[in-house]
Amino acid sequence: MSEAINPAGWPRPSGYANGIVAEGRYLAISGQIGWNERNELVGDDFLEQARQALHNVLTVLRAAGGEPEHLVRLTWYITDKNEYRQNLRGLGETYREIVGTHYPAMALVQVAALLEEGAKVEIEATAVLPGPNA
Repeated sequence: MSEAINPAGWPRPSGYANGIVAEGRYLAISGQIGWNERNELVGDDFLEQARQALHNVLTVLRAAGGEPEHLVRLTWYITDKNEYRQNLRGLGETYREIVGTHYPAMALVQVAALLEEGAKVEIEATAVLPGPNA
């Protein structure tokens, strides 16, 4: 289990946590982009790629025996902050559909480009899974 941390007097963040405390097995999930199991981008649409990238993060997490509540950090790399902002509502709906209402610590970074041609979003994750005696 993890515990969200928010300093006293700070407003409650929307869609992320300021900090997370967790104990257990550390899982680092490499950056996942919007491609399927055949390494093909699912399309040109930002939201479609973000959906697939989140799905890929959860697939790796579950392969390690974890669930969304074990995520402690997500770092999003995007190529266009305006496209991100234009898709906020759909992104929030997609996030809740795939991850649920667990919001780990998050960072969002705009980059000039991602390595894979046509990729618009990459999500890197950290999870802390329950220990063997949990």
